[in-house]
Amino acid sequence: MTNPLVSIIIPVWNQAEKISDCLESLLTQSFSDWEVIVVNDGSTDDIASVIERFQPRFPSGRFHFFSKQNEGSNPTRNYGAERARGSFLLFSDADITFKPTALETMYTVLADNPDKSFAYCSFRYGSKLFRLFPYDEERLRRMPYIHSTSLIRREHFPGFDNSIRRLQDWDLWLTMLREGHTGIWIDSVLFDVKTGGHISSWLPKAAYKILPFLPAVKKYKESMARIKLKHGLEA
Repeated sequence: MTNPLVSIIIPVWNQAEKISDCLESLLTQSFSDWEVIVVNDGSTDDIASVIERFQPRFPSGRFHFFSKQNEGSNPTRNYGAERARGSFLLFSDADITFKPTALETMYTVLADNPDKSFAYCSFRYGSKLFRLFPYDEERLRRMPYIHSTSLIRREHFPGFDNSIRRLQDWDLWLTMLREGHTGIWIDSVLFDVKTGGHISSWLPKAAYKILPFLPAVKKYKESMARIKLKHGLEA
């Protein structure tokens, strides 16, 4: 592959206390051809002081920090992607910590599978293991099961839909599928997600059947219906 640079894009909104572990984990990577793009989405905490502390520890020209007005996660991810120099994009939340071989493993899998547009893996959310599934088009049409923190070929990245605020990863993979771009699963846990972050509303599967009155369940089902309608899937 030419230009194997991986651009790691981290949107941040009031997560100054969490991003340190994420940045520390990137400094331990066995894969060296990467850049970090942190985008501050109008935070009111002291994110600038954290960035000032970390920036000198990264190779020159490989750490970029931008600030903009608050717009939400999808516009912030797209803002970072527009400024990325790499041929590969990896979207990370501030509450994620990567295993030392994460980037190398993802890149190697995509290099070995040139017909695939993205590589995704299993992960842990707190103490819970999310062991995902091999890529399956029909399963993907039925349910969201691929995390947004996947290595994506930039040329196949359509951008996140700025109008969608929940299940935006599902929408992204369905959009790519519609355009003929598919993924490949890595059967390894390559990162951990701290509890209390962007997927903090996760509930056990049974809750969606026996507790339909919960606000989190209602919002989840509303988002499911919206994305199914957008992609012409059965309700």
